[in-house]
Amino acid sequence: MIRVIVADDEPLIRAGIKMILTSADDIEVVAEAANGREAVELARRHRADVALLDIRMPVMDGLTALGELGRAVPGTRALILTTFGERDNVLRALRQGGAGFLLKDSAPSELIGAVRAAAAGDAYLSPAATRHVVDSLAGGAAATRGEEARRRVAVLGDRERDVLALLGEGLSNADAGRRLHMSEATVKTYVSRILAKLACDNRVQAALLARDAGLGS
Repeated sequence: MIRVIVADDEPLIRAGIKMILTSADDIEVVAEAANGREAVELARRHRADVALLDIRMPVMDGLTALGELGRAVPGTRALILTTFGERDNVLRALRQGGAGFLLKDSAPSELIGAVRAAAAGDAYLSPAATRHVVDSLAGGAAATRGEEARRRVAVLGDRERDVLALLGEGLSNADAGRRLHMSEATVKTYVSRILAKLACDNRVQAALLARDAGLGS
């Protein structure tokens, strides 16, 4: 079972997320938190696989909790809950090693899929939401980051660059495999190799690097 903690200061939102997640046979919500401090403590106590963190919470916000989780419970993967109005915070979370983010109006199937991906050690990039956020944020800072990103990706081979470009578009391993006529297992091998070469903690960071370097559409 995938052990999940849901952290949001609104009880109705927590209840709705819990109802969706527990409809899946392989997911268990082991605790609920009303703020980031509670989330970190509960993650430590329950050794949760995944923590869903709202960005805006009292006592300790989701971004601070993300950093605390990384230090206190490194085995717990964090997914950030957000809205389009909080894009700057989302970018910070992704660059700090968050396992991805979800919009609060995401479909139930997307929520379940994101939790499963995070628990498997993958990062969740919604093609619709993530591409929108990354594209909208890339403009201002891209000029300053682009040169460094291009230098880093220069170590990759042609096929690795192809795979990285599709990560930048938010594609899953399966979708990237179909695009490149590879098996999903082969793409996964490429992704692991890419992360090692680029010194990225997860595929979210690699995707942002791809966008900075100008790879993908």
